[in-house]
Amino acid sequence: MFSSRPSRRPASSLQMAPTNDEYRKQETELDELYRDIILDHYRNPRHRGHLQKPTAAKEGYNPLCGDEVTVELTVRDGVIDDVAYVGSGCSISQSSASMMTEAVQGKRLKDVKHLIDTFTSVMRGSDDFDPDELGDLEALTGVRKFPVRVKCATLAWHTLDDAVEESAL
Repeated sequence: MFSSRPSRRPASSLQMAPTNDEYRKQETELDELYRDIILDHYRNPRHRGHLQKPTAAKEGYNPLCGDEVTVELTVRDGVIDDVAYVGSGCSISQSSASMMTEAVQGKRLKDVKHLIDTFTSVMRGSDDFDPDELGDLEALTGVRKFPVRVKCATLAWHTLDDAVEESAL
């Protein structure tokens, strides 16, 4: 038998699926958070500059847009003891370089190689990744919507890969 009385359950317990508007709002908020992370690294770069005595240094250049970056490493016992970069270019390329340096500082070279592979794969469109592994780097996944900008986001990573190879010799 049906009752016309209101339910005794609080309204908050009646979980309804989010509407399209709610999804759009959540996506917009996430995009804004990611944009803030990227802009923070662009305005306040981490590990920007030169190392005293790098064990490896490589230069990268994107001729399509003019972005350039030099990545320097100091590697001791298979671990990136210190990392720095210098360069110029768009906010995506320079933010990615800054975020990259934070992500690899103090890591073993084999773990760095794995992170390079994961990040570049994600930037090429893979959704097969652990968000915890990427941390703030996940903020750059929005760049995938703009294929021309993917090269900007991966420039420092390809340059890092070359520097890791050099340091392993």
